[in-house]
Amino acid sequence: MVGGGSIRSDMLTIMTARSWPRTFNDRLTQPLPGPREFVRLSRQGGFRGREHPERQAADVPRVTQPLPALGPEQTSITWVGHASYLIRTGGRTVLADPVWSESIPGRIQRLTPPGIDWADVPPVDAVLISHNHYDHLDSPTVTRLPRETPLLVPAALARWFTRRGFTAVTELDWWEHATVGGIRFEFVPSHHWSRRGLLDLNRTLWGGWIIRAPGGPLLYFAGDSAYGERFAAIGARHPGIDLAMMPIGAYAPRWFMGSAHQDPAEAVQATLDVGATRMAWMHWGTFVLTQEPMTEPARLAREAWVRTGRPPEHLWDLAIGESRIL
Repeated sequence: MVGGGSIRSDMLTIMTARSWPRTFNDRLTQPLPGPREFVRLSRQGGFRGREHPERQAADVPRVTQPLPALGPEQTSITWVGHASYLIRTGGRTVLADPVWSESIPGRIQRLTPPGIDWADVPPVDAVLISHNHYDHLDSPTVTRLPRETPLLVPAALARWFTRRGFTAVTELDWWEHATVGGIRFEFVPSHHWSRRGLLDLNRTLWGGWIIRAPGGPLLYFAGDSAYGERFAAIGARHPGIDLAMMPIGAYAPRWFMGSAHQDPAEAVQATLDVGATRMAWMHWGTFVLTQEPMTEPARLAREAWVRTGRPPEHLWDLAIGESRIL
């Protein structure tokens, strides 16, 4: 049964009494690629294709600027790169899918540095993890954190953290929420999957996060997702989302990636479906994971946003390292 309640408020402890199914395969909405698709992909040059998409890395916008000063009721977001965001709201600092490493497994090198040096990150009050893929859950980054840092993670993923000495880990099912430092975090569905090793396909859950500090804006961090009906369901339960942090990259070729990642036009449509006023992009410009050129997601997202007729300034087309204040 998918959850719908509150797990903890303010004082987080490791959840030891919960039991989870052996697999979350029933949460999939599309079949994942199989052997035939992998053979076809290999004939096209594999995940990186034959066109060297990394040649555009120098054109990915990046800025170096200090974090903005905030008033007591202000909220800011900073795009660190890929799917990593530093969120400051309600007087707290939250990291979402933090990845500061120079590479991730698979010999995938980081082509644009993090938008903020680790030494300049304020004390972290909570960490959100969307799922266990290496480009979202990065062991070298996570293990830099104090072991008492509150961590909010998908169902069945707590053990990964407790084995590394973390003492304030809370697992959540979809539609469950927890409160840390007065900020409410709700784990919400996405169209994705999980895997970290050879034998753990879909053994842990995946999803996104709804974030709200008292009196603050309503934020949505989508994590990683294909396009589908779950965005509308999130919007129905959380009307009035002020800002959606939405993945726009790692989508080519569509016949292979469509079950896991939305393309830029779908990301814009997902923003409409979820009812968000603004969209901030992510999941592009840092690692080459798939065949599209590195800067193509940004161009296509801008074009799709124009077609909606929405105010241009409501697309937060951030450079890596850029902050915006709500």
